[in-house]
Amino acid sequence: MPLSPRSALLYCAWLAPGTLLCVAIGVAGLVLQRFEAAWFGRAWLEALVIAIVLGALIRTAWTPGPLWRGGIEFSAQTLLEIAVALLGATISAGAVLGAGVSLLAAILCAVSVTLFASYAIGRLLGLSQRMATLVACGNSICGNSAIAAVATVIGADGGEVASSIAFTAVLGVAVVIGLPFLAGPLHMTSHAYGIFAGLTVYAVPQVLAATAPISSASAQIGTLVKLVRVLMLGPVVLILSLLVRAGMIAPSPLNAGRARDAARGPALFQFVPWFIVAFLVLIAAHSANLLPARALAPAGSVANALAIVSMAALGLGVDIRAVARSGARVTLAVTLSLLFLGCVAFGLIALLRLG
Repeated sequence: MPLSPRSALLYCAWLAPGTLLCVAIGVAGLVLQRFEAAWFGRAWLEALVIAIVLGALIRTAWTPGPLWRGGIEFSAQTLLEIAVALLGATISAGAVLGAGVSLLAAILCAVSVTLFASYAIGRLLGLSQRMATLVACGNSICGNSAIAAVATVIGADGGEVASSIAFTAVLGVAVVIGLPFLAGPLHMTSHAYGIFAGLTVYAVPQVLAATAPISSASAQIGTLVKLVRVLMLGPVVLILSLLVRAGMIAPSPLNAGRARDAARGPALFQFVPWFIVAFLVLIAAHSANLLPARALAPAGSVANALAIVSMAALGLGVDIRAVARSGARVTLAVTLSLLFLGCVAFGLIALLRLG
């Protein structure tokens, strides 16, 4: 039932304080990223990571009251879902299919094998189902973006998201710095190194940073491989949503009510989250040239901005002491998972002669 104008106004007023707080933290994250780039010549920590850290620091010093909660929850859930949906506008099926069958098979194999192995590593190290899932998806698919998208489906709480993003972000920076030094010792061509970077590095900007020192050809193939990995997010989220409905993954008690609300939605979205449907529709529209060319870059920028605001909201729900307690296990899980992914990627490049 549509809201009356008065109800809509009251609803917006209820959301405004918390949402504006999250926006302010997100803007601060962007500003600090700019300063970081100016000081060091490169932004090692993205605004998305900075925003969740700032949110956690604020939450440590101050607990938001009822006035702020509506907007914070809206930013953490709805805005993040919109951001994931908009990512579809940045991916073209034509570019993906043009990569070749062998390369597509290598990406599918690397992501699938690493997902299962990373989850197993996390569980063996004593991580919860949700935390192991977040780490596995972050390492295997696309780092922070995958963690954020999966968190909405499995009902992860802010502390779990913050832990997995924090340690994944730190390791991601280390990979960007160290990976170019492996090209020589591993005797990889520019093409092979680009594929290797695309399979192992978390974010598209990080792929560019890791491949640019080698060659422009490495950057081009690396970016393409990375975008195909991002495309894997849709099927993975769909499978996870089915596992949650089957009771094989239990949402956090903090998000149990939200999960029940989702189950009362339209029949299709009980099985496939609405934002994954939108994600796939936008990929199809982009591939069919139905989206204006001038709208593609802004869609990516809006998705990034909304994700930053959402991370600020998640940070505002984080207990830093809980993050610290899980630090050693999460760090080890992320490290072992990434090492496994690197070995799988290198093996597939050699086996399928992708160099």
